[in-house]
Amino acid sequence: MGNIVYIIKRLKTMDKKAMQEKINSIHLKTGKSKFSIFMDMQKCARKYGAGYMDYDLYEMYNLTDEQRNTYLTRGRNNELVTKYCDKSVLHYFENKDEFNEKFEKYIKRDWIKVNTASKEKVMEFMEKHHTFMIKPIGGGCGKGIEKVKIKQDTSLEELYDYLLQDNKNVILEEVIMQHSEVSKIYPDAINTARIVTIITGKDGVSLLTIPKEERNHQELEVHIVATYFRIGNGGRCVDNFNSGGMVAPIDKNTGIVTQVALDKQKNLYEKHPQTGSAIKGFQFPDWQQALELCRQAAKEIPEMGYIGWDVAFTPNGPLFVEANEFPGHDIYQLPEHTPNKIGMMSEFDFIKKK
Repeated sequence: MGNIVYIIKRLKTMDKKAMQEKINSIHLKTGKSKFSIFMDMQKCARKYGAGYMDYDLYEMYNLTDEQRNTYLTRGRNNELVTKYCDKSVLHYFENKDEFNEKFEKYIKRDWIKVNTASKEKVMEFMEKHHTFMIKPIGGGCGKGIEKVKIKQDTSLEELYDYLLQDNKNVILEEVIMQHSEVSKIYPDAINTARIVTIITGKDGVSLLTIPKEERNHQELEVHIVATYFRIGNGGRCVDNFNSGGMVAPIDKNTGIVTQVALDKQKNLYEKHPQTGSAIKGFQFPDWQQALELCRQAAKEIPEMGYIGWDVAFTPNGPLFVEANEFPGHDIYQLPEHTPNKIGMMSEFDFIKKK
C-alpha cells in the first residue's frame, strides 16, 4: 500500500510527458516493457533519490542495485545542499554582483553593475575595455551571456541604451585573458575547471549542526569532492554543458584530464572538433594554486558549505569566473566516464554518520 501511495504522489508532481518520452526511449534501446521501466524508475526514486532524468542519464536500467547505490542523484544532491548550506547566505551566489563584491580578490578583474552605476562610470568602463562580457545578474547555465567587441563605428551611447533596454539587470565584466595552454583546446570561450568543495567542522560535521556562537572555534576542513573540465564548442563564448559545451573528468590530485570529453548529445571527443587539440591527458597549469584558491574561498562564507567553483586559468594564475550555490550532480558520473559503473558517492565518505 505504501508503494502505491508514494507512486501516486510522485505522479502528481512530475512532468508526465517528459517521463513518458524517457520511458519510450529506454524501451526502444533495451526491449524492456514500458511498465517494468516505469516501476523500476519509481523504485530508484524511492531508494536512491533518482528522478526519471537521473534514471535515463546514468542508464540505471543497466545497473545493479549495488551499483545504483554508488551514484549521487538529484535527491541526494538536494540533501547535501540542505545539510551544508544556510539559505540566508545563498544570495551571495545567486546574484553575480553580490558574488563579485564578496569575492573580489578571487575574481581579479574589472566589473560594473549597470543599473546602479552612473552613466559616466559605465561609459568609462566601455572606453577602457573595448571587449567585455554582459552577464545577467541572476542568470545560470550560460544563458543570456554576451561578448561585446567595440569597433571604431560603435556608438557607446546606443550601446549604453541597449544595456538599459527592457529593464535589463546586468553586470559588465572585463574579459579574462586565458592561459595559452588552455586556449589551445578552444580559444573562443573561457574553459573552466569545475571544482566542488564541501566545508565541515572536525570529523565531517556540518557547521549548521553547531551553535553559531561555537562555529568560530571550529577547525574548518575543506574537502575537494569533484573536479571536471568544462570546454566550449561550436563558436559559443561559454563552456556550459547545457549550452553546447562538453565535459571531461580531471584527476583532482594532479590536474590531468583522465578521459575523453562528452557533450549533452553523448558525442565523444578525443580531440576538440574545432582545434584538433587532444583533451584526454591535458595538464592544467597551476593546478595546486587552483585547489588552494577554492580552499581559501570556501572559508569566506563557511555556512555555505557545498559549492561548485568555476575556475579559469590565466597567465597570472587561476581566478574565479563564478560559483554555484547548487552544484550540479549530473556531469560528474556520465556513463561514458564511469566504465566500472561506479558513481561518486564514495567521495563523501568523510561525512560523519549520525
